[in-house]
Amino acid sequence: MQKMKQPNVVFYGYMVLSSPPSSGLRFMNLYMMNCELLATCSALGFLEGDTYHKEPDCLESVKDLIRYLRHEDETRDIRQQLGAAQILQNDLLPIIIQYPEDKQLFDAVIRLMVNLTQPALVCFGKLPQDASFRHHFLQTVSYLQAYKEAFASDKVFGVLSEKLYDLLQLDWEQRQEEDNLLTERILLLVRNVLHVPADPDEEKNIDDDASIHDRVLWAMHISGMDDLLKFLASSQSEQQWSLHVLEIVSLTFRDQNPEQLASTGQSRSAKERGTDMAELEILRQRELAERKGRILQRSSRHSRFGGCYIIQGLKSFGDRDVVLHKGLHNVKNYTHDLGKEMQRVPKRQQHARDDEGPPRRSALSVCVFLKEFCTDFLENCYNRLMYLVKDHLIREKAQQHDETYYLWAMAFFMAFNRASSFHPQLVSETVGVRTFHFIEQSLTNYYEMMLMNKKEATSWCRRMHLALKAYQELLMTVHEMDHSQEEAVRNSSHILKNNVFYMMEYRELFLTLFRKFDERKQPRSFLKDLVETTHLFLKMLEKFCKGRNNVMVQTKKTKRRKKPRACPVTSNLQPRTPEELDEMWPRLAEHLSKCTEGSEPLPEDVVPFDAASEVPLEEQRADAMVRIQDSLLGGRAPEALSLLHSAREVWPEGDVFGSSSLALDEEVELLKRIFFANLPRQAAPDEPEEAAEEEEVAEEELAPVRVSEKEFSFLDYMKRFASANVVKAYVLLFKNYQQNSAHTNHCVVKMLHRIAYDLKMEALLFQLSVFCLFNRVLSDPASGAYKELVTFAKYIVGKFFALASSNKKAYVELLFWKSSAVVREMTEGYRILQEGEGSNSRKAYQWTEAEEEELRELYHKYKEVEGEDVLNSILAHLQSNNRTRKQVAKQLVHLGLASSVRDFPHERKGTRIVLWTQDQEVELQRLFEEFQGTDDILGNVMRHITAKRSKARIIEKLLSMGLVSDRKELYKKRKRKPGLHDANNSMFPKDFGVPDLDEANEEEEEEDDLDSEDEEEPAWEDGDSDMCHRLLDGQANKKGAAASDRDSQELIRSLQQEGLSGPLLWLQSCLNRTADDREEDGCAQPVPLVPLSEENEDAMEHKGFQKLLWNIGIRAPANEQESFWRIPAKLSPERLRQLAASIVLQGLADEAKEHPAEEEVLETEEPRNLIPEKEESMQLPLGPKRTRLISSDEHESDSQGSSEEDGPRPAGKRKCLRIEEEEED
Repeated sequence: MQKMKQPNVVFYGYMVLSSPPSSGLRFMNLYMMNCELLATCSALGFLEGDTYHKEPDCLESVKDLIRYLRHEDETRDIRQQLGAAQILQNDLLPIIIQYPEDKQLFDAVIRLMVNLTQPALVCFGKLPQDASFRHHFLQTVSYLQAYKEAFASDKVFGVLSEKLYDLLQLDWEQRQEEDNLLTERILLLVRNVLHVPADPDEEKNIDDDASIHDRVLWAMHISGMDDLLKFLASSQSEQQWSLHVLEIVSLTFRDQNPEQLASTGQSRSAKERGTDMAELEILRQRELAERKGRILQRSSRHSRFGGCYIIQGLKSFGDRDVVLHKGLHNVKNYTHDLGKEMQRVPKRQQHARDDEGPPRRSALSVCVFLKEFCTDFLENCYNRLMYLVKDHLIREKAQQHDETYYLWAMAFFMAFNRASSFHPQLVSETVGVRTFHFIEQSLTNYYEMMLMNKKEATSWCRRMHLALKAYQELLMTVHEMDHSQEEAVRNSSHILKNNVFYMMEYRELFLTLFRKFDERKQPRSFLKDLVETTHLFLKMLEKFCKGRNNVMVQTKKTKRRKKPRACPVTSNLQPRTPEELDEMWPRLAEHLSKCTEGSEPLPEDVVPFDAASEVPLEEQRADAMVRIQDSLLGGRAPEALSLLHSAREVWPEGDVFGSSSLALDEEVELLKRIFFANLPRQAAPDEPEEAAEEEEVAEEELAPVRVSEKEFSFLDYMKRFASANVVKAYVLLFKNYQQNSAHTNHCVVKMLHRIAYDLKMEALLFQLSVFCLFNRVLSDPASGAYKELVTFAKYIVGKFFALASSNKKAYVELLFWKSSAVVREMTEGYRILQEGEGSNSRKAYQWTEAEEEELRELYHKYKEVEGEDVLNSILAHLQSNNRTRKQVAKQLVHLGLASSVRDFPHERKGTRIVLWTQDQEVELQRLFEEFQGTDDILGNVMRHITAKRSKARIIEKLLSMGLVSDRKELYKKRKRKPGLHDANNSMFPKDFGVPDLDEANEEEEEEDDLDSEDEEEPAWEDGDSDMCHRLLDGQANKKGAAASDRDSQELIRSLQQEGLSGPLLWLQSCLNRTADDREEDGCAQPVPLVPLSEENEDAMEHKGFQKLLWNIGIRAPANEQESFWRIPAKLSPERLRQLAASIVLQGLADEAKEHPAEEEVLETEEPRNLIPEKEESMQLPLGPKRTRLISSDEHESDSQGSSEEDGPRPAGKRKCLRIEEEEED
């Protein structure tokens, strides 16, 4: 090796002279080899006839080749050069055949051959996309195919089998580490050889002829390697090789059909002969039709004198009919697309291709020995080997994707057992609920990985197909057990089906696979197996449900619980009029007098605060005052008096609940003032539409899954298959009816028949592409062989024309795939929303011609303005100020000025501009100087500034510009209402120890402004109404509750008829759970409706179901950041229970109507006395934190006073703002 050039020339010439005449190719390839690699190969030895003479440096040369392979480049140049030189065929194989006793040399050669024969996909990592690397990849595959042909020798496998037998004869105490490594390398070498793909261009053999793979299998059989594999699979002491054995077995039978293999050596059955005769008859009919067509196309005249014809009814490019310059036999085939180039379909839009080639049969001798191998394997090895492999997979002792071999073996050997002589005990290890669970989890995992790893989507689809085949064979085995003659086997099958049908995951599996089917990623073979498996599952489920009155199944629901937040106590008492209060007080006063005198005992278990609440104890004083008033209104005088005493002990500071030295008559007077006071309550005012859309998402906690049982209905389960996505998948497979088997066509037609006939939804198949497919079937010359398809096609077409006679729009509906709601409209009639019948039960506001013209002018004026929101600009300049953003957007779409409402997205919070331009700073300084002397500097600046910003941003900028030195200078200066101080003193004298309301307001003024600075958006806008108006809005909405309930009942009945009983029950349970949570937590937050099953997910996209949600007050997603509908916080627990009770299914509707809930009756009554009168309203001081919540007159006077200086301003906005802040806290 010191001088490389001279030895290279010598060995080069020597090998040419000593090589056989057939080594001319090797001479050409060696000429292109690296000189060092050439010298190393030449130092191995030479082949003379059938005898190989090794060189003294043979072992070192083999190790050098291993070292070279370790350092090859990304093109795998060393591997390609060794393959071109045929080192394995001419050197390595002869070495192991003639020198098996040389242990070191044998081990090194086996190690080198394992490296050389490893799959090309492992060498390159993945299938190269680059053209040059793809060339290297294909070249490597060709060398591997040459290696496989060289291994098709009984001498080679004889040596390997003998060496493996000697190693297995050693006891574990005698085995060394080198022996285990050699055993593993021999198994890997056999695996690599069997893994080499066949070359379709070279192996153009007919059936029953031996291919290279068959020759390798025969060599393994002659050498006894198959017996060693069965020993490894069944031996208890050789458990570590279980995965290697399973991989070799799967590669051995990869081209075999288990059913054909099981029938090897048997006479053909009458069914098989009948199938062959039917196929021959179809081919004969098509050939006769083609021959007849060719005869009709012949003409006695020359083709140039075929004549010209006009096709009436078929227009050309103009208004005239088409002129045909061809014979009459071409009229039926004429289309406007003749002569056009086919439009190229993008690669990512093309349908996935089937990797499975045409099936072929191996040589008879190979099939016979493989059948014997399968029989012995099932009897002695299958259960034990599958148990060990499953254990390795669960304990993660296996390599990645080794579960695919487990799935393949399950499908293959269970099919072979079913087709040969069915013995369920031979496959008992893989028949059970655990196996169903394992396959279902694998399918789910593969689908998720297919979506995540899009570059490897094809590989994940293949694995998904393997899992589906295993699931199919498992169902077929269970189905075969039903027909067993042994009663114990039938009982086991019944128990297994009961467990499988009971679980929700197994029932939802096929619906999920159909809805998620993507023809661009999943091939037609996957769809074929999916359709056949679904057909078998439904057949077994239908048979299982027949003869049983009620079948109980399991359902799972995941409850999302919101984190509790601080919230004031709500009251459910109806408001009373002053006259009613005057009538009630004398009786209460008499009752209170008895309690104070001691004639009636007071309850001792009254607690004025909630210790478990997150609301601080000091802030619960207002809630205690409300509870005292509720007790008085409810006629519970002892409880009110006990609450007053307890609250006085908890909050003694300030004598808010009176001093401890109060006389009895003074306590009664204090309770009287509390009784007549107009205390603010946590009512449920209906928020305006814009406020509801911008409501923040509440934080959620994922609660454990709730498992329940319900009665199963097979018809309701079938209704879930009546979906456009499912029908599309079946129609896609239906298009290949000529290539499909008779069983596949039967499965397709059976499902479509269930939808059209059993469910009465034949209109779901009224689609133009389906009718074109029916036309192909009816005009097929071999249509006589497809009687089932022809009968079904005629039935659907007849139904369509019967419907078209009464509904002329049915012809237009042919152009679209339809949902169940559209199908119902087609058959029962289209329903137009009347005025006041919209999705939210509100009357549609009409636009006059003048308003529409004004809207057009404003839109054209502001649509080109950059940096401004078009809708905000229009709303600011519209003459009518009662329009909402959504109404304006919908009207713009209606007028054709915009294509969709989505063209006007909502401005997200926190995305407003932060940087200040020089002009904006000048404007801010000017506004500050202009309003510096007013009471509300910050409010006036925010109202008049051009670039709207949050309060915190404006304060920050004013501080940075040096216009103010302290943010307290920007706080609003409050004015004291005349007469309020005297009224306060007259209500609560000084000896009560109650602080002044104005003093409390002044103490809290700074705190409120600090709280409002944290908001990113302005807390109010011009046009907001005060709290009384919001209560009036809630009252107006409640007036239409009865009409809304009637519409909801009609929707519920129609949705139940469409098969949405499950989602309705889910909605009902959500409302009840939310009511329970709000009563338990004592606060209300928006709760999202999260559908966790495919049925509920489809229902949330159903227009009728969405309309029902609107009718009962569920809020739609406000913007693109929200995904789910939400139960608003304004709905009280009682109202939620009323809504849940209104969702009554058909069977319980009559009973519910006879016994209406009392709460529902109370809810429909009109609330009274919601607007307090100014002269009679009495406000109680409840401490510095809650004073501003209670006082309303002060803010009204304040707003009136400031309006004289600052212009018009909405009354009571500070009170509205504070209430919203308390809800958010």
